[in-house]
Formats: sequence, structure tokens, C-alpha cells
Amino acid sequence: MPRCGSQIVLCDLPVRFDTYKGCTHACSYCFAQKKTDITKIEFDESLASLKRFVEGKRTTETNWCDWDIPLHWGGMSDPFQPAEKLHKKSLECLKYLAETQYPFVFSTKGKLITEPEYLEVLSECNAVAQVSMVSPKYDRLELGAPTFNERLEMLPKLAAVTKRLIVRISPYSLGLADEVASYMPLYKEAGVYGVEIEGMKRSKKYNGFVKVGGDYCYPVDLLRKDFEIIKNAAKEAGLAFYVGENRLRNMGDDTCCCGVVGVAGFKPNKANLNAYLKDGNIEYTDLMKTNKTTSVFVNGFMQKQSLALTAKQKSYSDLMELAARSKTFLEIMGVS
Repeated sequence: MPRCGSQIVLCDLPVRFDTYKGCTHACSYCFAQKKTDITKIEFDESLASLKRFVEGKRTTETNWCDWDIPLHWGGMSDPFQPAEKLHKKSLECLKYLAETQYPFVFSTKGKLITEPEYLEVLSECNAVAQVSMVSPKYDRLELGAPTFNERLEMLPKLAAVTKRLIVRISPYSLGLADEVASYMPLYKEAGVYGVEIEGMKRSKKYNGFVKVGGDYCYPVDLLRKDFEIIKNAAKEAGLAFYVGENRLRNMGDDTCCCGVVGVAGFKPNKANLNAYLKDGNIEYTDLMKTNKTTSVFVNGFMQKQSLALTAKQKSYSDLMELAARSKTFLEIMGVS
């Protein structure tokens, strides 16, 4: 079944779906490498599990959600990597999503999605596309993926068949602001709706990085300067601008960085710290105020068994209010 984890407190589209485990794009910076060997490709979630979720069935991780929340497809593995050409697991899911018109966002670097067989089905879907691309300099860090220029050629094809197309400038490296800014007119010409940017993160201590929560990140003031340059260029080109960097979410056009706000049928989850950051108020659904809707928090954050057992009896709203007062989470969101 589609899963939801620790991103629940930070992300408007926290329910992810992955058809594969592992990814032969082999990007050297990939965070998924922290827990697994990404070069080993296996099947992950199935068409059957996708059907159960779309039909309204929920697990303990998603029992707080009683609406058609848009799925984020490709959270841990690219659904259109080379393995898909052989197995076609993503294609069968794509056909089902076209049939049901269930809203979803997919993230990819894979050229396979622009082959006629896939574009034809995608044109019938209720989909927002995201293509990750930062700079040609990253080609040496993404040895198994299409090059930057190859991904640039993908953009017009995807823009023609999706509700919106977003370019993910992630993970961004300091010092590339002028170069990245120069691509904004090209993106606009290709049919891109907007760009989303997030800084490089590392799991271990690294020179020049600061610890934020469980990660090491660029100092926020340095990121802000670069992001301003890119934002100004995006706006001049007529592009929307979103920020996935939690400490700088308010720089974006909306705190939902996936770019789905305003797309018909796409209703993200706004009961999280993004809402708190925006106006200090979190609005919950009635279901979120119901007891025993907290497993997503317990599994993601709570290590002590005694604390977990108590928390499991609480409501989603109870735990999110605790997160809104947590020093760690507020630090992650850039609130001192």
C-alpha cells in the first residue's frame, strides 16, 4: 500500500508510491542510499496495492486521510528508470490511474516516460509531472541517468500531456545561481509551469554545512542569497517558484512545493507545519481529531516503547500540535 512516514509534519503530499526498490540512475547524492543498496532493483508496491488505496482503503499510516489525497509517485525510486522498459510495472499502474482519474504527481529523470506508449496513457491521466535537473555539471554525479540536455528535450513532450510540469532544481549546490537562473527562459519556452528548489543535504558532518535536525545542510543565509537570484529569474521568465527547502518555504509562491495548488482535483494535506509556518494556525479534518490516527507519527519519530504506546491512543491533531511546539521541528522549519 502507498506509505507515509516522517515527512507527514513537513510535506503537503506525504503519501508516496513506488513501483520499484532501487534505482540504476545511481546518483551519487541520493538519500535512499543511506538505508539500502540502490543498484539492486526489486519490485516494490503493486497495482493491487494501488487499487486498494484508490478505492479508499487505508493502513494505520494513512488512516488520518479520508479524501483523494494526490499520491507522490517516485518518492524513493524512479518509476521510469531503465528497469521499467523490461518489467512495465509503472505502465500498468499508469493505465489504472488514467482509468480512475486519481490525482498524482510523479518525479522522474527517465526518458522512458516520453516514449509514445507512455505519453499516450499519460495524456489521459490526472497528473502533474516533475523532472529533476540542476545543471550539466551534475552529469558526472548522475552516471546512470539521462544527461541534463536529454532531460531538457523531455520537457515539451511532458508539458503537452500533463496538468502541469515542474522542474525540480534539487539537490541544489551553492555557487550555481547565475547558471541555473540562465535556464529559466528555456524552461518557460519548453512549457514548464514552475520550478522547485531545495539545497543539497548530507547525512554526515561535512565542511561548510550545519546540522539541521538529522541532516547537514548549507547555512540558510547563503541559500537565501542564491535562491533570490533564481527566484527573480523565474519570475522574469513568467514561471512559478516553489521552495522545498523547509527553512525557506515562505520564499515560494505557496508552501506546497510540488506545484499542485490550483490544479482541479488536487487537494493536498494542509494540516502540517507548513500551515503553522504560514499563519500560525493548523486546520484539521474531523477524522484527524479522532483517536488512534497517530501511527504515522509513532512509527516515524518515537523510539521509546512506553511513549509510543501512549501516543498510539491519541489523535493526529494531538501529535501535530506537539510537533508545532517541538524545538527540533521548528528548527527544521527555520523558526528560531
